[in-house]
Amino acid sequence: MKKQIVVALALAITSFSFSQKKELRKAEKAVDGNNYAEAKTLLKQVSGMLPSMDQDLKAKYHYLMAAAIYANGAASNTDIQSALSSLSNVEGDYEKESLELKNNMLQSFLTKGNKAYEGKDYREASKYFENAYRVSSQDTLYLYNSAIMAVTVQDYDRALDLYGELRDLGYVGIQNQYFAVNKETGEEEMFASKDMRDVSVKTGSHIKPTEKQTEPKNAEIVKNIALIYIEKGEKEKALDAMSDARASNPDDLNLLISEANLHLQLGNKKEFQALLKEATKRDPNNAELQFNLGVIAQESGDVESAKKYYQKAIDLDPSYNSAQINMAALLLGREQGIIEEMNGLGSSAADNKRYDELQEERIQLFKSAIPYLETVLNNDPDNVGAAQTLMNIYSAIGETDKYKAMKAKVESMGN
Repeated sequence: MKKQIVVALALAITSFSFSQKKELRKAEKAVDGNNYAEAKTLLKQVSGMLPSMDQDLKAKYHYLMAAAIYANGAASNTDIQSALSSLSNVEGDYEKESLELKNNMLQSFLTKGNKAYEGKDYREASKYFENAYRVSSQDTLYLYNSAIMAVTVQDYDRALDLYGELRDLGYVGIQNQYFAVNKETGEEEMFASKDMRDVSVKTGSHIKPTEKQTEPKNAEIVKNIALIYIEKGEKEKALDAMSDARASNPDDLNLLISEANLHLQLGNKKEFQALLKEATKRDPNNAELQFNLGVIAQESGDVESAKKYYQKAIDLDPSYNSAQINMAALLLGREQGIIEEMNGLGSSAADNKRYDELQEERIQLFKSAIPYLETVLNNDPDNVGAAQTLMNIYSAIGETDKYKAMKAKVESMGN
């Protein structure tokens, strides 16, 4: 009797397995014929049998379900997530087919993402690039691009999730860039790949091949997380995000500067100044840091410190026009006090003498600003503000020829 029961049970299992294979073959035929709706219906009918399937049949089921849902690219974004979820369960015999499907999906997502980007449909582009990352998780650049585009369309909650994922992954984002000098133009050009650059050098059209690396993006990611929190009105979360990042990377200068800028944006000028001073100790040759310290000192009325910081920025980078302009403005700002004192003088001999002293002081003040404004114009010949200020100074100090020349220059600018 026991033998009969065992035989009957074996026959039942064999029949059940045969039924599973038969239904999956039908679904496979529907997928091959691009009848994806029919395939999904057939697969749903056997989904209840999934726990009892062997590993090969389970792999086939998940692969076919992914292919049916994806529908050769016709799937919605939500359905694509389901398709990717099914593919993640594929093991064994169908790994090769799964990989081919993933490659097809990846190429489709990138093509559609680039097309959406070129058409300025950044919302759709962001979704496609995220999907590309989900298919090829080693290509974190796709996730980074998706986050940037989510911010562009002010989809802040989604951008926050994407940036948070990048942060948790420890994404740095340093990329190699390949350059060579064009023989004909003498200009350095960047190539899409090392191979393309090397071919151009080998054929003789380019010389002096070099390689550079892009700046790391980890500090930028944390900064963007903080800025998104600010946009959402969650200032404490913004500060917490930056503080956590600094605690994990205390020696990262870019993060230090990002935290300083965050405090400036929140109006915390004392914290901004303190962090900038710390940054200048670590990077004393950074002209921008010196300039920003000058701005803070000027706004707080510390003229001498402002002059020191602006001059340091100029010494480090003479082409830094903002520092040149601010230095000139700082010097010329003293004119108002001189004029007020001059206007308050009487007609006594002592007052007349003081008036002459103040007038000479005013002329020397004007002259001290001239080199900075002239440098601005040398760096930027179309700077109308610098040209007009120089024109007025030349007039005030009696430099008639220079005044006429600068007046002609200002008029040529359409002013």
